[in-house]
Amino acid sequence: MVVQQGEPYINREVSWLAFNGRVLDEARDKTNPLYERAKFLGITQSNMDEWFQVRVASLFQLRHVKDKVDATGMTPHEQLKLVSKLAGEQINEQYHVLNRLIMPALKKDGLQLVLANELTVAQRQELLHYFQTSVLPILTPMADDQTRPFPFLATDTLNLAVKLRRKGQERFAIVQVPLILNRVIPIPESTNQYILLEELIKAFIEALFVGYSVEAVYHFHILRDMELDIADDEGPNLLAEVQQKLFERERGAVIRLVHEKGMTKKILTRLIKALHVHEERVYSVSGPVDLGYLSELVKYGQNDAERFTPFKGFLDERLADERIFEAIDAGDILLHHPYDSFTPVVNLIHQAAKDPDVLAIKMTLYRVSGNSPIIAALSDAARAGKQVTTLVEVKARFDEENNVHWAQELERQGVHVIYGLKGLKTHAKIALVVRREGDDIKRYVHMGTGNYNDVTAHFYTDMGLLTTNAEIGLDVAAVFNVLTGYSDPDYFNHVYMSPDGIRDALVDQLQAVKKAHQNGQSVKVRLKTNSLSDLKMIDEIVATSQSGVPVEMIVRGISMVEPGVAGKTENLAIHSIVGRLLEHSRIYIFEIAGQQQVFLSSADLMSRNLDRRIELMFPILDEALAAQVVADFDLMWSDNVKTRVLQVDGTWKKVNRRNVAAIDAQEQLIQQSLERQKNQKRAYVDQLNNQTQFQPMNNPFQK
Repeated sequence: MVVQQGEPYINREVSWLAFNGRVLDEARDKTNPLYERAKFLGITQSNMDEWFQVRVASLFQLRHVKDKVDATGMTPHEQLKLVSKLAGEQINEQYHVLNRLIMPALKKDGLQLVLANELTVAQRQELLHYFQTSVLPILTPMADDQTRPFPFLATDTLNLAVKLRRKGQERFAIVQVPLILNRVIPIPESTNQYILLEELIKAFIEALFVGYSVEAVYHFHILRDMELDIADDEGPNLLAEVQQKLFERERGAVIRLVHEKGMTKKILTRLIKALHVHEERVYSVSGPVDLGYLSELVKYGQNDAERFTPFKGFLDERLADERIFEAIDAGDILLHHPYDSFTPVVNLIHQAAKDPDVLAIKMTLYRVSGNSPIIAALSDAARAGKQVTTLVEVKARFDEENNVHWAQELERQGVHVIYGLKGLKTHAKIALVVRREGDDIKRYVHMGTGNYNDVTAHFYTDMGLLTTNAEIGLDVAAVFNVLTGYSDPDYFNHVYMSPDGIRDALVDQLQAVKKAHQNGQSVKVRLKTNSLSDLKMIDEIVATSQSGVPVEMIVRGISMVEPGVAGKTENLAIHSIVGRLLEHSRIYIFEIAGQQQVFLSSADLMSRNLDRRIELMFPILDEALAAQVVADFDLMWSDNVKTRVLQVDGTWKKVNRRNVAAIDAQEQLIQQSLERQKNQKRAYVDQLNNQTQFQPMNNPFQK
């Protein structure tokens, strides 16, 4: 991939495409199980869809602003042209992987997709009943002619363009593939053979156009601009404004059109004109349009060897029941998900809901699952008469509708709900439980790097802290006062809050390390983030490395700075880990003379996180726990299986493992988790054996 750069910067969108390319590499990697490779390929599709709907859409909106250039000197128009071209190249690579690697292997494994024109007479007969009873009643053929306007097509929809003829006259219609039905359909009585919903509709399309002959059917998929722009002074209230913007967003400009190869020029021209999409963002593909079906297809796979071996995270038995308050009070607890179970976080809220000594629960919710046990526990607490306050961020991208639903449901249950703040997204992950213990009030706090989502916690790597530290408790209470009322605290004891606070703290730490290095002390900086795109932070990191301080960074996604640039970033090294688990934790470690300041945060090194969001960064004060975070970082840094290293030319390369033992950090952390589970079970059995061991009684008559 061509990398647009202006030393030491890399274009943001080009860097993002390089990240998606690393995910695509996992689909190519034959050391991964086959079904997982297929899912990686599907993930590249969903990743790119979201990127187009947000980032490419933003460039499209700014395309006429000539005086706004990025760090590499490109205007929005130039960026839009470049990334549209590079995206096309990556789409071609996706379908190369699909057609040459994934589908032949799936077919060999017993998962064969059948096209409409490949159905046998017997198979058509078997599928006819399902089509007539479950599919046909939902379909709506939409004509496109002089008497009827071109139909509205929603974003992220799969459609069929149908070419018809009657009495020598050509007609054109569109049929939308319903989202409510499964896309992958097993063919009855045909073992291991499946058909996609759009192909099933294509097979029986004549039923929709009685009296017309169907000459051709082509699949296409569209995406619209889905950026949600909420102005600070609009709307009567934030909730109503978000709901209105969601309606408007569904009608945003079409930002991409993908169609199957073979579509006639006449039909394609009609679509381009009617949808007002630029030809630069029109792509033809050799295969099913929208690769999201792959994760659905592999669910039918019978070969468990072609899946990652499932595992459950370690669960400290003390954190699984009502003993959780006692356990947290005994000392800070570090959780590293999914190697550590997410159950303690859910259990904290669950136990708080039913504990008569708990007076109040306060919590921020950014993304939650569709059937969240945390939502249920908060509702129970409110019904039990406790003071329950939640900030539900209704502007969480692509989760807006889900969050609006849960916010309204919580209100119905008696929870006091704050619908985010004007002009700022609340991205901080914090929970506060206020408990009466004797004559005292104690605050139990959870702070984390990830969302309160019990589903994604199984495959997102995140870290969290459970603590009763009094000063941290006061800090978190002060944060909630800022979120729910009118408060502007002069200082926090340990916690840093964005806007401003996290940036200032990180800059202070970097400058302290630089000064210590100048004074001859041994120093090191270790940073782990999802994205690195804030130019001010990049300049601070570059200046730190330029002074001779070794800086090690693990950046999963976007990285807009090049390491190894002469005179600038020789001491900066950047790794990216892309594996079975999505690296999501944010870790910031600053070492001076062997002493380490260790912080976890909800914030990435992006301008939006540091300047336009409520984010938290918090220290790990317990030395043993801080050492564990450092050890986990060092293990990830030593990974040579799933790591790619950013080169001076902006490309990413895998580590050379010649004559070196393989180190897969995620796999090793999984094995450590399983070993802790074995040890806990062994300790329990030993305790049980000791309790039931036969003890001979003394002779009661013996003196």
